[in-house]
Amino acid sequence: MSEQELKLHVPAAARANVERELKQAGAERVPLHAMYFDTPDRELARARIAIRLRREGRNWVQTLKTPGANAITRVEMNHPRPGPILDLSVYAGTEVHGALAALKGELELRYETDVIRLVRKTRTRLGTVEIAYDQGVLRAGELELPISEVEFELMSGRPAAIFATARTWLPRHGLVLDPRSKSERGDGLAQLAHALARPDLTEDARKAAIAEFWGPRPAKPIHLSPGMTPPQGLAAVASECLNQIMRNAAMLAEVDTLDVYGAGQPEHVHQLRVGIRRLRSAWRLFRGWAELPPDDAQNALRAYFAAFGANRDQDVLQESIIPALVKAGMPTFPIPEAETAPVAARETAAGKAFQGWLLDMLEWTLDVRPAPETLETAVAGGIAGGHARTSHPLPGGLHAGGEDGGHGSSGGAGTGSEDSGGDAGDTASPGTPGADMAGAKGISAAPRHALEIIHPTIIPLTPREPRDLPTLLGRRLRKWHRQVLAEGQRFAELDIPTRHDLRKRAKRLRYGLSFAESLLPANRMRDYRRRLAAVQDVLGEMNDLSVAHDLYRQWSSRHPQAWFALGWISARQEKLTGEAQRAFAKLGTAKRFWR
Repeated sequence: MSEQELKLHVPAAARANVERELKQAGAERVPLHAMYFDTPDRELARARIAIRLRREGRNWVQTLKTPGANAITRVEMNHPRPGPILDLSVYAGTEVHGALAALKGELELRYETDVIRLVRKTRTRLGTVEIAYDQGVLRAGELELPISEVEFELMSGRPAAIFATARTWLPRHGLVLDPRSKSERGDGLAQLAHALARPDLTEDARKAAIAEFWGPRPAKPIHLSPGMTPPQGLAAVASECLNQIMRNAAMLAEVDTLDVYGAGQPEHVHQLRVGIRRLRSAWRLFRGWAELPPDDAQNALRAYFAAFGANRDQDVLQESIIPALVKAGMPTFPIPEAETAPVAARETAAGKAFQGWLLDMLEWTLDVRPAPETLETAVAGGIAGGHARTSHPLPGGLHAGGEDGGHGSSGGAGTGSEDSGGDAGDTASPGTPGADMAGAKGISAAPRHALEIIHPTIIPLTPREPRDLPTLLGRRLRKWHRQVLAEGQRFAELDIPTRHDLRKRAKRLRYGLSFAESLLPANRMRDYRRRLAAVQDVLGEMNDLSVAHDLYRQWSSRHPQAWFALGWISARQEKLTGEAQRAFAKLGTAKRFWR
């Protein structure tokens, strides 16, 4: 059988209220003790299989879980047991038979959980949802992690029921999405316990192992199959991008470590923003073939990108620019504080608005639909399609510009245009030239709703060309390549804003290639990606220097030492301009990945 559930972390400040709310609703209290098994070499974890024995009150249940079709689904096999006896024979002939038969090592107890669960069911118009709040510990060797999470599991009905329920609980209690399961956290904790138990471990190695345990989540490879439809391809890509965003946001929100260990580091901010860039690149790559999220959700993401970007700019300045300037001989001076300090990344990541946005996007990835046809959209007055989502007001004090800039693309229209303008059908307002002209000619403007607008549909002579994913992606990436190369080959002539836009397009091209990599010839991809990466590295450094240049120019009126920085940065940018020109020239001679 399969289960569909959402899991959210309950911050310390909200735990009493969550417990009180469930108890007042008549929740049942169930003690749970679970033991998880694997081989010393983690063969089950690497096969993405989790096996546990759990005592539920007085009863024992053996459970095996594997990933399901999407981010909220797990395949689950449950077998009652007379006691703490693990019986692998119950899996003979099942879909996991081969994986279990191939195990080389002996199974052993790897980690355990001890929790008190408060559980109740709630009925909604969309289905029945079980709400389970777990408080306790996860234990591996001498190490422990706290468990404080609420799960919303679908018992009957549609998955929208668990999202609707979570959408009321999240803002009320400040919950934080955490994609990690207990088994994933336990496996990581067991690895850390094993590493820290080494007798020859140095203090530096110990700190490194702990930092790695709470380390940032980088981008992971995506496998697309040729038979996928564009909506299926976008769903797969967007799910991975969102996973990267959620995991780094959870670390920034310090779901495990608040007031204990500073897990949220600058690299988490960087990887979170990489996830955002990748997601926005995926939307651009599949635009016109699959329905995108609503405009307000896309606009909100640009604002969040800018919010996290303010933190990232400070990190780059402190970690890269200033050390290079000091090494070059710049006299040090106290860096002035910004008139408006950026909102802390932890505050943004744990905020109700951003977490609500993540919840909405997670639901969107489960049901990505085909883009409505242009004519069909016109007949429907632009209302067709789109998920019923809550609106996304922009974070306080922010606008939808941010690093990536541009206009929001219409998720409902799905026209495939790179940027959409205003509605050409809007009537002229009083005082505009159009209104005056209508009055001068004696024509009374009828109310818009009173006019019958007819859009004829034309059926083509022959069926449209099949939209196979490899062909579609190859054509679009080839178009992006031509656009990047056309400007890049005259890079030295471009002004600063155009160079900035070119950097974003080159980055978008690189992400697009990574999404489609499994559908493209690997032997041609290696050379092209290497040369494109060289372009991106040069442009990235130039962008960092440009940000720093603006800051030092502001400071130069009060700190004469800043003029040293301005001179050094200008010289470095001039050198990098030549390097960028050469990098683009090499990109132009790279093997074509689309042949």
